[in-house]
Amino acid sequence: MNAPVATGHPQWEIAEGLTPYEAALARMESRVAAIRAGTAEELVWLVEHPPTYTAGTSATPEGLVDPRFPVFRAGRGGQWTYHGPGQRTAYVMLDLAERGRDIRAYVHNLEEWLIRTLWRFNVRGERREGRVGIWVEDRARGTEDKIAALGVRVTRWVSWHGVALNVDPDLSHFGGIIPCGISQHGVTSLHRLGMTATMEEVDAALMACWGEVFG
Repeated sequence: MNAPVATGHPQWEIAEGLTPYEAALARMESRVAAIRAGTAEELVWLVEHPPTYTAGTSATPEGLVDPRFPVFRAGRGGQWTYHGPGQRTAYVMLDLAERGRDIRAYVHNLEEWLIRTLWRFNVRGERREGRVGIWVEDRARGTEDKIAALGVRVTRWVSWHGVALNVDPDLSHFGGIIPCGISQHGVTSLHRLGMTATMEEVDAALMACWGEVFG
C-alpha cells in the first residue's frame, strides 16, 4: 500500500512494507505517462525494496560479482546499484518541461537535496569529481564511502527513478556488486556513522529539505 502524506506539487507517498522492484518500475512508468498526459500530479514516492541488484544503462557484466539477489535492468543511467531494507529509495517524477528543461541542474538539485538531508543528522555529505553519488569521510575508520546513490531517467522531459539513501541496510549485501563501478571506495550508512535515525525521521528530513532546493 501507498500512504499519501501530502498533496500539491509534487505529491508525496510513502509505500508500506517492501515494494518489489518490478512493481516499482511498472508504477513509475504508468505515473510518468500520466504526468506527461497532464492527468496526474508530480510525485515523490518513498519506498524500501527487498534485496535487489539493479543495472543501469552503463552496467557491465564484470560489475555483478555475486548475483545472490534478483537482478533487474533498470533503464536508468549509471551502473550497478543495490536496493534493500533499511535503505530509503526516493523515486522522483517531475515535469522538467515546467522546471527549466535542464537535466544537469536537476541532477545537481537531487545531490543538494541529499546533502541537506544528511546535514540534518550532522553528516557532511559531499560530491566528488568523477564519482556519482554522495560521499562522506569516516575519520574513525580512515575511509571515504558512499552513503547515497543517484540514477535518473528522463522520458519526454518527465523524470523517473531517483536517489537511494543508506539509513541502516545490511552493508554486506553491497558485496555482490561493484557499486556504481567504483571498487576503490566502500559504502556506509547513517547507522554505521553513529546516527541512529529512524526511517520516519529520514523521511521527515527529506520532505523538509525538498522545498529548500526545489521550491
